[in-house]
Amino acid sequence: MKFPESWLREHIPTDAPRERLLAALTAIGLEVEEATELGGGLDGVVVAELVECRPHPEADRLQVCTVDAGGQTLTIVCGAPNARPGLKAPLATIGAVLPGDVRIKAAKLRGVESAGMLCSARELGLDQDAAGLMELPPDAPAGTPLADYLRLPDCAIELKLTPNRADCFSLRGIAHDVAAALGGAVRPVPVDPVPATLADAPEVRLEAGADCPRYVGRILRGIDPAARTPLWMAERLRRSGIRPISLLVDVTQYVMLELGQPMHAFDADAVEGAVVVRHARAGEMVKLLDERTVAPEARDLLIADARGPLALAGVMGGWDSRVTGASRNVLLEAAHFAPSAIIGRARRFGLHTDASHRFERGVDPALPRLAIERATRLILDLAGGEAGPVVEAERGEDLPRPVPVTLRRARLARVLGLDVADAEVERILRALGMRVEATDAGWAVMPPSSRFDIAIEEDLIEEIARIHGYDAIPTRMPAGEIRLAVPSETRVDEGELRRRMVARGYLEAIDYAFLDAATLATWGLDTGAVALANPLTSELGVMRSALLPGLVASLRGNRARQQQRVRLFEIGRVFQAAQAAGAAPQETPRIAAVACGPASAEQWSGEDREVDFYDLRGDLESLLAIGGAGAVTFRPTDAPWLHPGRAAEVWRGAERLGWIGHLHPRLVRALDLEGELVGFEIDLAPLSVRALPSAGSVSRFPSVRRDIAVVVEDAVPWAALEATLRAAAGPVLREALVFDRYVGKGVEPGFKSLAIGLILQDVSRTLTDREVEALVAAAVAALAESHGARIRG
Repeated sequence: MKFPESWLREHIPTDAPRERLLAALTAIGLEVEEATELGGGLDGVVVAELVECRPHPEADRLQVCTVDAGGQTLTIVCGAPNARPGLKAPLATIGAVLPGDVRIKAAKLRGVESAGMLCSARELGLDQDAAGLMELPPDAPAGTPLADYLRLPDCAIELKLTPNRADCFSLRGIAHDVAAALGGAVRPVPVDPVPATLADAPEVRLEAGADCPRYVGRILRGIDPAARTPLWMAERLRRSGIRPISLLVDVTQYVMLELGQPMHAFDADAVEGAVVVRHARAGEMVKLLDERTVAPEARDLLIADARGPLALAGVMGGWDSRVTGASRNVLLEAAHFAPSAIIGRARRFGLHTDASHRFERGVDPALPRLAIERATRLILDLAGGEAGPVVEAERGEDLPRPVPVTLRRARLARVLGLDVADAEVERILRALGMRVEATDAGWAVMPPSSRFDIAIEEDLIEEIARIHGYDAIPTRMPAGEIRLAVPSETRVDEGELRRRMVARGYLEAIDYAFLDAATLATWGLDTGAVALANPLTSELGVMRSALLPGLVASLRGNRARQQQRVRLFEIGRVFQAAQAAGAAPQETPRIAAVACGPASAEQWSGEDREVDFYDLRGDLESLLAIGGAGAVTFRPTDAPWLHPGRAAEVWRGAERLGWIGHLHPRLVRALDLEGELVGFEIDLAPLSVRALPSAGSVSRFPSVRRDIAVVVEDAVPWAALEATLRAAAGPVLREALVFDRYVGKGVEPGFKSLAIGLILQDVSRTLTDREVEALVAAAVAALAESHGARIRG
């Protein structure tokens, strides 16, 4: 929100110097982002009239101008394209010092003496417009000091507002906060109802339900199309960052800045039949004021007449119904739109307008009629004409209404840690526009309709705190006994998982929880994705359903910066659409990792190979070991984003933990990557449970090892063979391990030979050879029966 200091002081008279005013605004939560002094040091700059302009004899782009500086005629050489006889413009006389320490001296330009400089607004530090001379009204008195004529110096203040303070997108809202902080009373809005002198009244129909519960319109006829925006209004708009355009448009902008109510002016002759507020229909197109034609969706609000759309409601007016320099009859509108009906609409069309910015955050529903009356008075005073009656259509049941809030004296003191005098509390709340009634325990407060952010007692306490002053709240150390929570031995802290991954050479990444829907579709993970109703950008339109797509995107960024060996991990939440109607989306915490490049960092010895499935499996099993989790199995998977035969699902008993493996080559190419990419993604909950350690007996008797070599189909996984061996040998089998795998000569195609070591041990006695042989035989028989395995000859 940008505005001139002089305009604010007109609404809230205060003797506070500028420095205190700016400090107070920031202290009460209206952060002053920038304060630019305007018109300081303009001594020697006066209003001048160009009497004659003739070409420079030695320069095509220069003119020699005869200038009336108020009884004094000067010759000025000027190169501005808009220099012409009769123009009133600022003149910096000899000796003047302009912003930027530009000193005006007598000069000779291409052989012609110049006794000063005609100035643009930018050269005077009043605006960024440097396209030509600053044009002043024709009635500006020549010779008058420019600072006096423009009521300078002034200060353009720009506030950085938080979304909850929609009421401060107006001078009136800011004035109430300043009154509360610095004292004084806000002056009443100079609005007197304008009586109707015409019978013309627009017919208004509301067909958008709760999206538009109030619409106010009024017809004005006989307006002078040649009327110009007065200097005082144009300067206030310019100092607020808005370039004056025409009287009708400038009045609506002026009222919006003053009261906070966006308005629009239609050419009444371009409106046919009733004015209807409705949602867009299939196939409708709207040509906007910026001359773009857009196709609204069914949920978009339109202002329409009998022929079709007139405007994109709450965002921008339409081209065909715009007011022009020939418009004499005008339909003024002011409406209340629900924020949910406007949020995201402008962004979807690539627009950002002052109206949409306000409607998205919420506009006081009581303002439309007041704004119509204020704009009517300004237009009739400045451009003449007659006004018809004010027509107001509303759906009372859909209008937001303030809710009374109780503020307890004891609660206020307890939260703030200090006692605020009752009189001060009441003064602050009344200055903020609230109705206050004292009760035995505190106050009953009715917030104004503009304060959507006041709903509970804590909101009122916050108002007292920020106005009374955060620096007035004492700093005290907490007292009392704090009960320390003892972490459970059965829980694994996320910090342990992070430290383990870092110890194994990974770096932690933190990616957005939002992704592009096309990215999830590329991975084949778009089923059940949760779409955002109001995404920040189209590239962040859905919630992530897996961590790996974001991690791989980060990996790709590192690869693009010449990092060949990349190890990344992330702990975060993934989201899936609710299974039942009306339920919330499902959130699942997970840990994921991705790796590419050499298995080991560059070194002088050792095998140089790419990272593979077993490297990542070792990292995953290291994580699982933190909690002492039970044995996990790796089963084949047909996930479309994984490489067939080089990936697996991770199971613990009947619980599926996640998956691990190489990414599918087709996916790697689609992601514009090269080489092997290996990753895993595991639900975090199973990793967070730790089994309590318990002491067990250690056998005093020797173990026995027997090695066997079996031939089995290549498709049979080792996990299945191991499960069969343990079931056949029982608890005596301490360990079963594969120490060799062979395919080739002597083994038929489609089969593999596995060399398996069986380590047998009993805790109560030494096993005999006969018992060992019986156990091995039982194990071999079980492999043959369950998997068709045979001893390799």
